[in-house]
Amino acid sequence: MVELLLTDNLEKMDVQILGLIAGVLTAIASMPQLIKVIKTKNVDDISWLMLVILISGLSLWVWYGFEQDELPIILSNSFAALVNITLLVCYFIFRDKS
Repeated sequence: MVELLLTDNLEKMDVQILGLIAGVLTAIASMPQLIKVIKTKNVDDISWLMLVILISGLSLWVWYGFEQDELPIILSNSFAALVNITLLVCYFIFRDKS
């Protein structure tokens, strides 16, 4: 009985660690692009529509996280949405005005 409880707890912890790693990787995925845009001030190869769709999806994940009371989902997707909103703002600041 004790062994079964211990095994269940370890499996739940493994799933939580997996979720946290996935959340961190997803959240930081756009950071290299944002850093490159800020350094070069070049947004020629970025699609604003893709960013709008991605931000919408991330925002829905945040909402889902609140509905399910899942802090890792809320935090990782909020951070990812913030990074991509910043990237979208950079797009409109640095786009070619001609």
